[in-house]
Amino acid sequence: MHKMRIHRRVVLGLFSAMLSLDISAQNIQVHGVVKDTNGETIIGASVVQKGTKNATVTDLNGAFTLSVPANSTLSFTYMGYKEKDVPLNGKNNVDIVLAEDNQQLSEVVVVGYGTMRKRDLTGAVGSLANKDLKDQPVANLGQALQGKVSGLQVIDAGKPGDNVSIKIRGLGSINNCDPLVVIDGVPTDLGLNNLNMADVERIDVLKDASATAIYGSRGANGVILITTMKGKDGRGHLILNMNLSAQNATKKPHLLNASEYAALSNDMMINSGNAANPLWTDPTTLGQGTNWVDEMFRTGYLQNYTLSYTGGSDKINYYVSGGFQKQTGTVRSVSYRRYTFQDNLDAQVLDWLKVSTNLSMSADLKEQGSYDLGSTYRALPVLPVKDDDGNWSGPEGNSLWYGSTRNPVGPTETDSQKTKGYNLLGNISGEATLTSWLKFKTTFGLDAKFWDYDNFTPAYKWKPTPVDQASRYQGNNKSFTYLWDNYFTFDHTFGGAHHLNVMAGTSAQWNNYNYLNAQKNIFTFENVHEMDNGQKMESMGGNTTEWSLFSYMARVNYDYMNRYLVTATIRRDGSSRFGRSHRWGTFPSVSLAWRLTEEKWYKPNRILSDLKIRAGYGQTGSQASVGNYGYLATYNTSVYPLGTDGTEQTALISTTLSNPDIHWETVAQTNIGFDAALFDSRVMLTVDAYLKKTSDMLVKASIPITSGFEDTSTTYTNAGKVTNKGIEVSLHTINFKESQAHPGWETSLSYTYNRNKIDDLNSSVPYYINQINNSYVTMLAKDYPINVFYGYVTDGIFQNQEEVKEHAVQTGAEPGDIRFRDLNNDGVINEKDRTVIGNPNPAHLFSMNNIVSWKGLELSVYLQGVAGNKIFNANNIDLTGMSAAYNQLTDVLGRWHGEGTSTSIPRAVYGDPNGNNRVSDRYVESGSYLRLKNISLSYNLPATWLRALSLSSARLVFSCENVATITGYSGFDPEVGVNGIDLSNYPISRTFNFGINLNF
Repeated sequence: MHKMRIHRRVVLGLFSAMLSLDISAQNIQVHGVVKDTNGETIIGASVVQKGTKNATVTDLNGAFTLSVPANSTLSFTYMGYKEKDVPLNGKNNVDIVLAEDNQQLSEVVVVGYGTMRKRDLTGAVGSLANKDLKDQPVANLGQALQGKVSGLQVIDAGKPGDNVSIKIRGLGSINNCDPLVVIDGVPTDLGLNNLNMADVERIDVLKDASATAIYGSRGANGVILITTMKGKDGRGHLILNMNLSAQNATKKPHLLNASEYAALSNDMMINSGNAANPLWTDPTTLGQGTNWVDEMFRTGYLQNYTLSYTGGSDKINYYVSGGFQKQTGTVRSVSYRRYTFQDNLDAQVLDWLKVSTNLSMSADLKEQGSYDLGSTYRALPVLPVKDDDGNWSGPEGNSLWYGSTRNPVGPTETDSQKTKGYNLLGNISGEATLTSWLKFKTTFGLDAKFWDYDNFTPAYKWKPTPVDQASRYQGNNKSFTYLWDNYFTFDHTFGGAHHLNVMAGTSAQWNNYNYLNAQKNIFTFENVHEMDNGQKMESMGGNTTEWSLFSYMARVNYDYMNRYLVTATIRRDGSSRFGRSHRWGTFPSVSLAWRLTEEKWYKPNRILSDLKIRAGYGQTGSQASVGNYGYLATYNTSVYPLGTDGTEQTALISTTLSNPDIHWETVAQTNIGFDAALFDSRVMLTVDAYLKKTSDMLVKASIPITSGFEDTSTTYTNAGKVTNKGIEVSLHTINFKESQAHPGWETSLSYTYNRNKIDDLNSSVPYYINQINNSYVTMLAKDYPINVFYGYVTDGIFQNQEEVKEHAVQTGAEPGDIRFRDLNNDGVINEKDRTVIGNPNPAHLFSMNNIVSWKGLELSVYLQGVAGNKIFNANNIDLTGMSAAYNQLTDVLGRWHGEGTSTSIPRAVYGDPNGNNRVSDRYVESGSYLRLKNISLSYNLPATWLRALSLSSARLVFSCENVATITGYSGFDPEVGVNGIDLSNYPISRTFNFGINLNF
């Protein structure tokens, strides 16, 4: 009986289990409708049985039907909306409301005199939020932009306190082509180095003409819109940001030691027929000597602190912060300090009136001695830093042996160079809501800058060139720029389908700038060197300039059911910088967009969630290269001996002719692109192709010599043309969504291709610029890119006298010298054999950022690089020249010293009779590089810890900037200026950083 009861229980248990499985396996038909928060149905939303591949999408009415087990969970997703999971618990009818995802659908982009939802854009706009920048240990906001936006080229200056160089969509002019910067609605020339990165909420980059035309005559080079932090509704939060960093140069040159240099000097002397230094008969006795690079470079430190308080209510929002930054450079004596203050306030003072203020203040101090990196590299290792008496040493004796390079370390200690800057940028605005569809906004802005220079050089008797007189130079500068904007905004939807937004108004901006400077020499007591104590007035100068700009502007945005979108813009500018006949210019643009996925015939699917095709055309202008009085003739005063007795009289000398027809440089730009969301918006792709044609570019006017003016005078005319064309790609993917089981992983990629070409220079004769050692390196010529390198082409090394004889006539050539190609085959090597030897403009810009996050930990790995450009390594003219008493790179240890010993490095010979060091492709190298730009590891403290510490949030960050670089460039760093010339550049730093963010 006992066994029968056991068997009965087993059978009943198995039967119950099978019954439960059968019941759970029974599917039900679930019906429902998916809508947004406004009650509008959502077409094409994905409905997925969570954890399976069982899925469907909503139809044209937002409805769906799906067969699923009664106890399953459904997941609802759609681009621009937050994902929603709904357990069924046996229900077969569910109506779903999806909330907008502020990071996608409702992300607001600043577009100039207004904002737009990102998904409604018809032009090319790149955007970055504070979260995209926060973990980079950089001292300058501009450095954090590098590689983050397609079409944006950022070159780091390296030096503490210096601004970065920014170009958008290539070089559009041979003149100034820097973008316009607008901070909280105020156009300004304030450097990005003056902003505290913690105070920046977002950055929007307007790239094509349809986006920049609203800025008219200043939009040709692109526009960077910076929005500072605003308060949010809720209780006040006290936020502390701290960062501590250590910095070192990413690479330092390897130079000869004393023994190696002495051997090189002996070779130079013998090969040139000069006597070698008898003290260096055995170079090995000199040992290592002085390493001037180690003496000049050091570990730099960066400290950055920001304390802010933010909060608000339905009536008032506020954000206030104070920041302090201190940086010691990696070069001896260089330092930088900056203080910042930000105060932003939004107040709904009446039901119909909102008042806002934005105030940014900064003060900075740049200090350094007189340093010269070129002299540091050239200084001879056979000389000490100080002599036996403790004085700064200097070369003395035969200059063929000991050279004439002054001690590079001494001036960093004795000389003083200070620049103090004080900046105030602010605005106050009032926005009146006249009706539910009409607003009026007025804004008054002020951009005030004060900066002072103070340089002092004492008298000293160092070898080889003593300074006989102490000197002090002081300069004071003041600039006030005022802004008054007034505009109406009409915003209304007609019939539930036609949405119209119209902005129209005026803008006035005017500036007054003046400076005063003076230099005095000879001070009785050098430790008391006030200007009053100076005995000799060396120079004094000062001036005042003014400019003004008045504008009418309008923009119309129309969309039909989010399906067809149109943006039309026009601005008419009047500028004081031009003559009356060309004072006004009109700058129109139009762009269209078509969202295919909103069409009725489109069948929604999970692969393609959204597709928008864009096209635009517009004209913008640039007055960045035009002086305040460029249309007027200019005159200088001088003293000339006149009359039979030669009495000196003051004379007025004409230097340039007037040109009342001078006007803006004009850029006409066509842009075609698309935005796509794939796989439930886990892949976001944006592609743009553009053609950017500059006309009326300022070039030198062709003036007959009979006019009394030479062709080299700086009279300009609008006659040049330049073309840029390219492609931009931005891709963001959510590879894995974070869960308890596995980490999240997101990837962002950016790619830019650009080529430029000069179409016209108003002359068939090229311009030659950027002179080094009395030779021009760079050429500007029709049908070539801007700033191409121009010089001789090398063809190996002469190995013997027979090869010298068989070659074209090359004056001074001997075995061991460089052979240059006879390009015109006339049998003589001369300036007619020069040609284009390199293009410094990168064809490709690219970057990739990977972020992996899990359980509070976040790892970010950021790669950035360029390709397709060349660098002219001008440092090597002196550092591998082996023709003067300069120290050299260790590369010259492989120099030619007999037939077959080298095919690339010539012999050492003082005076360089063959011209081995002339401008040639010997110094042109690939500028391509791939840089591990940043690695950061951060940790967000868990909630249990936060409660114990009475914190809202806390974040710890460890990061490294400029980690490693893959490049074929032999120089110190491939990140050089836009002209592609590497000459004594301040070194790029590798930065190790620890940061902490506490939110109370």
